Amino acid sequence: MNRYTVITLFPELLHAFRDTGIVGRCHSRGLVDIQTSNPRAFTSDRRATVDDTAYGGGPGMVMMAAPLRAAIDEARARHADTTVVYLSPQGRPFRQADVPRFARLPHVVLLAGRYEGIDERVVARDVDEEWSVGDVVLSGGEVPAMLIIDAIVRTLPGALGDERSAQQDSFSDGLLDHPHYTRPEVLDGQAVPPVLLSGHHAAIEAWRRAQRLGRTWLRRPDLLPAEGLSPADRRALEAFLVARGESPGD
Repeated sequence: MNRYTVITLFPELLHAFRDTGIVGRCHSRGLVDIQTSNPRAFTSDRRATVDDTAYGGGPGMVMMAAPLRAAIDEARARHADTTVVYLSPQGRPFRQADVPRFARLPHVVLLAGRYEGIDERVVARDVDEEWSVGDVVLSGGEVPAMLIIDAIVRTLPGALGDERSAQQDSFSDGLLDHPHYTRPEVLDGQAVPPVLLSGHHAAIEAWRRAQRLGRTWLRRPDLLPAEGLSPADRRALEAFLVARGESPGD
């Protein structure tokens, strides 16, 4: 079972996420265990203080080391093999390629900071890894924690109704996803591509591969392999672009 403990000042955010959709089904079926830990529970003063002003001055507050360390220590005590992850804009970018490794970790503590951040001494001594979900500043680490858990859970055996869904997602093979269509066959004068109605499975898969390559070339060329495409993929991409009146050299 994959186990996650999110250290957060707002556990209710994670509880709603844990009980909803695919993640909720997996949690109720015992495929994943998602718990929360509130640093305020590890304070001793009447106000349950978890933050203070920053040394050196400046706006905003900083989360204090003692409550965070106590929460981390408690989580580590419950699970011997624990990896502590701090979620911040300064971390390594989290990508789909990182999901399989995360899915193999027995217990992950996701530390969701707030305010201006957390005392750096916690990062230095208590955090194993620091990760970011994008070049953007958020109000806290709860959304990144949910993003990472969701990305992992949907790849677990039995999480989805059809295992092929995760295998065909965007980034599953480094490419963006192909277009999807459903009924009606014609909508506002736009028809479903004829190949998808042909019943010719090889032709459908070839079309989807070309679409994945083409969309990636147009929208995220940085995802294409640096060593170049295979001859078959190169031909598929060229056919896609020719159909659009473009070429790889444009």
